Amino acid sequence: MTADAGTHATPHEAAMARATKNPRAHVPRHVSSTHVLAQVHGTSAIGRFNAAMAVRITKIVGTMYCAYVFTLVALVALPAAIEQGSPTVLVNWLSSNFLQLVLLPIIIVGQNVISAAQDARAEADHETLTALHEMSKQQIEILEGQNKILDFLQKRTA
Repeated sequence: MTADAGTHATPHEAAMARATKNPRAHVPRHVSSTHVLAQVHGTSAIGRFNAAMAVRITKIVGTMYCAYVFTLVALVALPAAIEQGSPTVLVNWLSSNFLQLVLLPIIIVGQNVISAAQDARAEADHETLTALHEMSKQQIEILEGQNKILDFLQKRTA
């Protein structure tokens, strides 16, 4: 949305307005996750540290090796839960110890796989769109050349 007739509320809207006004001057750009890190935690030293720490921890926890370690940690408490003999204690162990510990890294691994596939598609789409953009520019140059020839021929026959 625009704040008023002359300004744009977001950089995206301003870029869209420029691309709409002069599409031939538009240059396709590729945006990766590193380009948007500052949007989450900001550009300050603390913000950069927080983003880097979050990414590092996610990369460590989001591995199947971490899932295996968490499984072993959860299994340590299993004998005590069985010894109590209460179904409630076993359900508690299953839900709070096992499922939460083990499913967290497995879900992160799945998200990483999905994210990698999306990134690969985005890069392929960017390459295709860039090629189409260049082809469109070439087509416009050809059409402009043809228009010049047609104008010249029209002036000669007139």
